[in-house]
Amino acid sequence: MRTEDQIKRKRNELVVQLKSAEAELVNLLQSNPESEGKIDRLRSKTEQLESMVMMLEWVLNEPSGAYHN
Repeated sequence: MRTEDQIKRKRNELVVQLKSAEAELVNLLQSNPESEGKIDRLRSKTEQLESMVMMLEWVLNEPSGAYHN
């Protein structure tokens, strides 16, 4: 089991990667909109990173209460 600090560090690392991929995607769309393959790969990468960040946020803010126990 990972500690809360480890999860937070991983989340922060993924957020940095996500921002970098989003910036790269914006730059690519502005400079070379016809390179569809790379654009698709970057979109897929950003979606995957967003999912991973959301999962870690859920782990950090795990619901509590009788329904979830």
